[in-house]
Amino acid sequence: MLLKELKKILHVDKVKLHSLESNLYQLSVVIDGDEQYIETDNGRFITSHNKLDLQALFKGKSVGATVLCHRSAYDEMIGQPIGVGNILEVPIGNTDLA
Repeated sequence: MLLKELKKILHVDKVKLHSLESNLYQLSVVIDGDEQYIETDNGRFITSHNKLDLQALFKGKSVGATVLCHRSAYDEMIGQPIGVGNILEVPIGNTDLA
C-alpha cells in the first residue's frame, strides 16, 4: 500500500512496527485481516530509526492496536523452519502525539 493511500484511511485494525535491526523499523498495517507493508510513492518500504515518527503517521486515525514485531533470526539453531511463525509481538501504547 502506498503512503498516500494510507493517508485516506480512517481506521486501521493493527499497526505493526517491525524491528529489522538495532533501531531500524519497517511499517505494516492490518486492515480487515489483510497485512500490507507501506511504501513511498517510489515503491520503497517506509522505514525509520525513530518509532515515534512512524506512529505520527496515524495521528487523527482510529487504531485498534500498535505492536512492535521481532522475528527470530535463530530458528534454524533450535530445529525450527526458517522464518515460519516465530514472531514476537509486543503491544506498545498508541502514543498521543498531539
